[in-house]
Amino acid sequence: MPENVLAHRGGRVHFVGIGGSSMSGLASLLASEGFAVSGSDRTRSHKTDALAAKGIEIHIGQRAENVRGADVIVYSAAIAEDNPERAEAARLGIPQVERCDLIGQLMEGVPFAIGVSGTHGKTTTTSMLAQAFLSAGADPTIHIGGELDFIGGSTRRGGRHDFIVEACEFHASFLHFHPTVAIVLNIDEDHLDFFRDIDHIEQTFAEYVALLPEDGWCIAWGDDPRARRVCEGAKCNHLTYGLGEDCDLRAVDVVTDERGCATYTAVLRGERLGRFHVGVSSQANMLDSMAVVAAAHIRGLDMEKVAQALSSFVGAHRRFELTSVTDGVRCYTDYGHNPAEIKNAIQIAKLQPHGTLWSVWQPHTYSRTKTLFNAFLETFDGVDRLLITDICAAREADPGDISSEMLIEPLRARGVDAVLTPTFDDAEAYLRAHWQPGDLMISHGCGDIDLLNEQIANHGDTVR
Repeated sequence: MPENVLAHRGGRVHFVGIGGSSMSGLASLLASEGFAVSGSDRTRSHKTDALAAKGIEIHIGQRAENVRGADVIVYSAAIAEDNPERAEAARLGIPQVERCDLIGQLMEGVPFAIGVSGTHGKTTTTSMLAQAFLSAGADPTIHIGGELDFIGGSTRRGGRHDFIVEACEFHASFLHFHPTVAIVLNIDEDHLDFFRDIDHIEQTFAEYVALLPEDGWCIAWGDDPRARRVCEGAKCNHLTYGLGEDCDLRAVDVVTDERGCATYTAVLRGERLGRFHVGVSSQANMLDSMAVVAAAHIRGLDMEKVAQALSSFVGAHRRFELTSVTDGVRCYTDYGHNPAEIKNAIQIAKLQPHGTLWSVWQPHTYSRTKTLFNAFLETFDGVDRLLITDICAAREADPGDISSEMLIEPLRARGVDAVLTPTFDDAEAYLRAHWQPGDLMISHGCGDIDLLNEQIANHGDTVR
């Protein structure tokens, strides 16, 4: 059994890799619970600066001395055992707990603990849930893998009845959680550096759903055969949602406005739950809102207040986020990093007024670029111009057999106007030399590609 971090209240908890989306949120959450918190990361970032502003001790650079005096160490799956801080903790006998185990400890015993799983859409759906539950008068503890202005960041300390958290499948992390409600948004190919194939991914989701108690709930997108199969195999209550006639919760009388935002009537096995407008565009976001409606209905929340929350929802940061209007060009960034997510962002972009549609893509990890190479070639057919930066290595070493340059000619053969711009400076220079007022630019990736948008916003004539 992993060390119980919560038993060290009043002691010092040290986070190795504190600048990560999830880790920074957990650090804030423990600090609000009265723990002394410290942490380290390889580089300074907005997240490390924000944590330091809260009084959390931050070290830039990971060194053995950073962990001395800590009562327990928290690390993510990306931090190897030979990391100098983990190695020193082992030498000193300081207990070490993986990030997902800490989340599971925070969830354990909460009556209505929602874990939002799925290959795509977790952050947006978790954010929608957070806004809906709070708007309807609930007091949830919240942990989002992104930033939501509605709660002032990525986490919120609430009461002990409701817990809302992203449940990520990478390294099967969600198998350490204790959900009473499991949402399965979709099951698709990704993280093939860990999973053998799509069947292995589905099997792991089934193991996640099997964690639910007999009186728990599995909520899944019923138009996805794999998600439906996992849901219907659950030994607890289950509910499917979607557009198909065989879904329990259906969206009917769907209308879409000029921005691609949907309004629909939610009908649960013949019972009308209400009319819902989604404040963010695309069918994917509409479907994710249905998962929110399902969970809110099970929880017994006021559907009118849920509808108001969904209508006013503007999205989490880095989810098709407008970062500036520069040189008359609207610049967006989106966290999507696999083919389905990038296609969805491009679909949303095409619904906005634009001249030339520019995509700037930072491939994320060598393994993902390699295993999904052919799928990525089919991803950018809808854009006018595509710039590709160097691959963001993240947790991986360069294997030497895959590079961004290798994507260019196959993309051009498909008719995509693709250009290699290795650095963010290269990308910005190319954009500024070629774009025109009225164009639209969107950057894609879950690495640090948002820094390109930031430097564009900081250079030259910019209006937010």
